[in-house]
Amino acid sequence: MESYSRRWFLGVSGATMLSAGLTACGSSDSGSGKKDSELTAFVWGDDAARIQEDAIKTFNASSAAKKTGGTIKLQRIPGSDYPAKLRTAMGSPSAPDLFFNWGGGSIKAYVDEDQLIDLHDIIESTPALKNGFLPSIIQSGALEGRPYGIPMRGMQPVLLFFNKKVFKDAGLEPPTSWTQLLDVNKKFKARGIQPFALGGADKWTELMWVSYLVDRIGGPEVFRKIQSGDPAAWGDPAVLRAAEEIKGLVDNEAFGKGFSSVQYNNGGASALLAKGKAAMHLMGSWEYPTQLGKFKAFAEKDLGWVAFPAYDGGAGDIRNVVGNPTNYWSLSSRTQNREAAIEFLKTCASEEYTKALIANGDIPTTANAGALLDDSPNPEFAKFQYELVQNAPAFTLSWDQAVKPDWSAPMLTEIDKLFLGQSSPKEFVTALKGLK
Repeated sequence: MESYSRRWFLGVSGATMLSAGLTACGSSDSGSGKKDSELTAFVWGDDAARIQEDAIKTFNASSAAKKTGGTIKLQRIPGSDYPAKLRTAMGSPSAPDLFFNWGGGSIKAYVDEDQLIDLHDIIESTPALKNGFLPSIIQSGALEGRPYGIPMRGMQPVLLFFNKKVFKDAGLEPPTSWTQLLDVNKKFKARGIQPFALGGADKWTELMWVSYLVDRIGGPEVFRKIQSGDPAAWGDPAVLRAAEEIKGLVDNEAFGKGFSSVQYNNGGASALLAKGKAAMHLMGSWEYPTQLGKFKAFAEKDLGWVAFPAYDGGAGDIRNVVGNPTNYWSLSSRTQNREAAIEFLKTCASEEYTKALIANGDIPTTANAGALLDDSPNPEFAKFQYELVQNAPAFTLSWDQAVKPDWSAPMLTEIDKLFLGQSSPKEFVTALKGLK
């Protein structure tokens, strides 16, 4: 299933996996002192990689390639092999010059080992890069405020989807505040309708609730401290309050009684929304193509979407976004032709590249994308997402990708235990503070 797969692609940040054997044309120095004529770029080898393939072909034939004396060879690596092969290559003399990644925790090990170029000064001194992308997207892939990646695919914010017909029949409007959300929850239960669909068999679906609540209650700074790697940061009062709110929703059966056996992978949660058995569904923007593929009539007529509600008295801005900002190109510190690599990175902000992403159904993160979205498969949905991200003071990367790899799996386990009632909110916080 394409939509689920795309979420999974973005979530497979376990770069600590090992894999034997990798043939790559890297950027090793021949000893001549000259710039290599060919750079290597690793990309996740899904269908969307054709956009990067076309962009590289165009660059290789350009005057910029001729001027810098560099061309690029793209290696499309199957998704299931990508993290392991990247890790192996980065530890060998055949490291790629450029590589596709998820930002945040997925590149932390490489940054710690000084294997990547800090792009801050390059971005600041290169107008095409500095002015070419939405600022929140550049920062979302950064580590400790320093950018190591240039956006190269579409954005995927998490949105609150809803069934328009179910709301209309109940005489209700989608909630814009937490108080309204609780009230809507109560009224749908009284009508025998499950308030929220949740594919609890897939733990990352539960993470979305925690991420947004912590943001709305304490602001994005709370998770930034957690992301820095200090386990004590989990003790922020916003984390405990978020856990308490989730416990309240679970106890009130906001997600139904059997959510832990419902999968997103097989379309179970999406079906609950489409068939009117659930009123709302917190999910990434890939939910729209999922619904369009499985329940076309519903998607075209009765599928609605809004931002996650504000939390009454909370420090977080309702304009803040959580999700998958985009994918990034990062640049190896060992590349022998930085000039050529930077010239190629500039093409990711071009109108030609932006149009190619839009034609593929993506919502680009480039500053010029807003004026081009009329050509997207669903302009209304595309513009909503783009304007949401464009106006976002902060765009927090999905936690399972943003934290260091050693934390991701145990964090998801503790979140699942909270949803299942196997730990109390205080026990939840204590467990997270104990992460090593």
